[in-house]
Amino acid sequence: MADLTVITLTYNEEVNLADCLMSVKDIAKRIVVCDSFSIDKTVDIAKEFNADILTHEFYNYASQYIYAEETANIDTKWVLRLDADERLTKEAREEIVRIINENEDTDVSAVDVYYKVSFLGRELKHYPFHKVILYKYGKAHLENRNMDEHITVSEGKCIVLKNKLIHNDYKGLSAWVDKHNKYSSREVLDLLGENEEEVDLSSLSFATRVKRFVKFKIYYKLPMGIRSYFYYLFRLFIKGGILDGKEGRIFAFLQAYWYRYLVDAKMYEHQINERDNKK
Repeated sequence: MADLTVITLTYNEEVNLADCLMSVKDIAKRIVVCDSFSIDKTVDIAKEFNADILTHEFYNYASQYIYAEETANIDTKWVLRLDADERLTKEAREEIVRIINENEDTDVSAVDVYYKVSFLGRELKHYPFHKVILYKYGKAHLENRNMDEHITVSEGKCIVLKNKLIHNDYKGLSAWVDKHNKYSSREVLDLLGENEEEVDLSSLSFATRVKRFVKFKIYYKLPMGIRSYFYYLFRLFIKGGILDGKEGRIFAFLQAYWYRYLVDAKMYEHQINERDNKK
């Protein structure tokens, strides 16, 4: 066992959770599942893996995770933030254990992880999704944002995991659409500056800093509608999504014209409501 606590947030994750927890049960000293009053078999599955179960009303991912971390009385040196639709491969498990054992007293405080992302049953090889999910407890924390929250490193350095994790949600396209509808509402809250903490950008990974600069200093400076179109072309042709076949084309279109354009539409709705309220 590695000196590791795994934290997973859940709500009706019975189709994903078993594979997720199975991938870490042999390396983690402790598994913590923070559930948002699931009405399926999620909690029963968590109990089968001897997870410590917390129950808390969901507001957003950041506040839910922060609650779990603060409430769980973590006594391990390392923490792994693992979503229910994510799982470790055998190679990733071995590498994570090696990193934890070799860096007990080094200045390595966090690990950035890349994913193999699947959509409609196909791996999207041209969607390079990554985030920091493994960190030394007390030397990194999750941003308190409504959307697009990242783990920031307050002490030490961050390295990159060589082996990719698997990101595969078995809930289907309807669940994906519903999830991104909720994401768009949280994105609007962040654009309006609600519940957003000030973060030292140097504590974020370089890739995250670049992404955030492009998003707020370039993307949102473009006219509504035009930016979604440019995003679609960027995802499809510049990043190579078209090479991922029909699934890649659908993914690029939905990311641009369901999710991103929906954010724009909800921002416009907010402006209309503000204007009507003034009247």
